[in-house]
Amino acid sequence: MASSRPKIDRFFLFSTLALAIAGFVMFLSASLGLLAGGTASFSTVAMKQAASLFIGIACFWTFSRIPYRLLRRVALFVLIGAVAVNLLLFIPSLALHVNGASRWINIGPLSFQPSEFLKIAFVIYLAAWIHFAKDRLGKMRYGLLPYAAIMGILGTLLLIQSDTDTLLIIGATGIVMLTIAGMPIRHTLLAGLLMAAVVVGVVALRPYALARVKVFLNPGAYAQSTGYQINQSLIAIGSGGLFGRGFGQSIQKFGYLPQPTDDSIFAVTAEEFGFVGASLLLALFCVFAASAFRVATRASDVFGSMVAVGIGTIVVIESFLNIAAMLGLVPVSGVPLLFVSHGGTALVIALMATGIVANVSRYNK
Repeated sequence: MASSRPKIDRFFLFSTLALAIAGFVMFLSASLGLLAGGTASFSTVAMKQAASLFIGIACFWTFSRIPYRLLRRVALFVLIGAVAVNLLLFIPSLALHVNGASRWINIGPLSFQPSEFLKIAFVIYLAAWIHFAKDRLGKMRYGLLPYAAIMGILGTLLLIQSDTDTLLIIGATGIVMLTIAGMPIRHTLLAGLLMAAVVVGVVALRPYALARVKVFLNPGAYAQSTGYQINQSLIAIGSGGLFGRGFGQSIQKFGYLPQPTDDSIFAVTAEEFGFVGASLLLALFCVFAASAFRVATRASDVFGSMVAVGIGTIVVIESFLNIAAMLGLVPVSGVPLLFVSHGGTALVIALMATGIVANVSRYNK
């Protein structure tokens, strides 16, 4: 007898798996650059990423079967839990300092970035709020003011961590969700102005942010210092030509391009696969976004729709910020290229979040 269990939207399932598999293949190629640096073992890094991929797929499968409506009932507790995990960064014995910032928690052999949990918790909570206030978002006290209050709390927490990138991603995602849900355009513009004011304030008060802007405006002037990464990235991308040097044939990843498996992995991809390969990767992200929004339009309730919109928006904004930074279109941000860059936390959380969207698709109208 055929099973009557609702099935995952095939379009969304295909786009997620295609991104995960293509990202892992690109990561393996970029990891070969570690052989020249001597700072890490290729086999160790590759095995860790493979383990993260399998854990992420297991999380995807698990969350695709947990009824997403249960998350609405515990949304506030999910957000409080994510904030509590981020507060662990203020315990010196647990915080791991990387490049002058404390964004990682180190517990024995396990290290993870708690802000990744915060992104998804924010989406779940805001989706639950929108579900509650869906007919009243036109009033400021049900739309813009709650958003500003949440961003004030999370913004303070993230700015203390010097994690401006996550703040921008969360803030932009919230604006997209509220606008699609029916918040008036004038409130959207006001929210955008508030976010812009925060960015200007960070640039004015934080030297590291000001340095990024200076490099963005004139990368050639800092080619041997703070602008080294973006200049090497542009060399890698330009040398890829139309079809690239071929899989594994990147030259820049061997000691020339900083962080070839992390922030700069798109540059390695463009060098090896050329304009055509880089365009196909961009197309995969666009297909993923289209499939997530397709799930949102067919969701059986407002909460499910907003969860799909929020998670799809976070993946696209974060990934496109990384790509734009490597192309010199925005200041270098340090955000990973989701599904591709080295980073077990980001990969596992991304697949877990897409598992939630997959579950929403099971109950599509």
